[in-house]
Amino acid sequence: MRILVDADACPVKDEIYKVALRHKAPVVIVANSYMRIPEHALISRKMVTDSFDAADDWIAEEANTSSIVITADILLADRCLKAGARVLSPTGKPFTDASIGPAIAVRAIHADLRAGLGDGISRGPAPFSKTDRSRFLSALDTALQTAHREQGPA
Repeated sequence: MRILVDADACPVKDEIYKVALRHKAPVVIVANSYMRIPEHALISRKMVTDSFDAADDWIAEEANTSSIVITADILLADRCLKAGARVLSPTGKPFTDASIGPAIAVRAIHADLRAGLGDGISRGPAPFSKTDRSRFLSALDTALQTAHREQGPA
């Protein structure tokens, strides 16, 4: 089991390290610029080019049934689900085969609404809260426990 993190705007990297180290799960922080990470054998960084979607492309290519992907990017979540990975948003909300279609549709509607406003004003996501952080910790812990049970003894 390996955790792949879409790290450029991820607000829960410290939480990922904490839970992953407790479960002895490797973590790969994927970004298009240098990012400090803790010095630990289970934590690594993958720097990709700064081309559009380079981090997403790398994560999608690496994602498989032994991966947990952390991303807020709905289109990346869809690609990773198709590869068999478990996918969590930084707020702890799991992306599933059942939820990804509606999430993509809502994303498209919001994009159309923003484009139609034409005034350059957009709200963006709600501020990240302590509840989101707590929900994420619980969701990642549960995902790792479930993955370990499903994979059986090493």
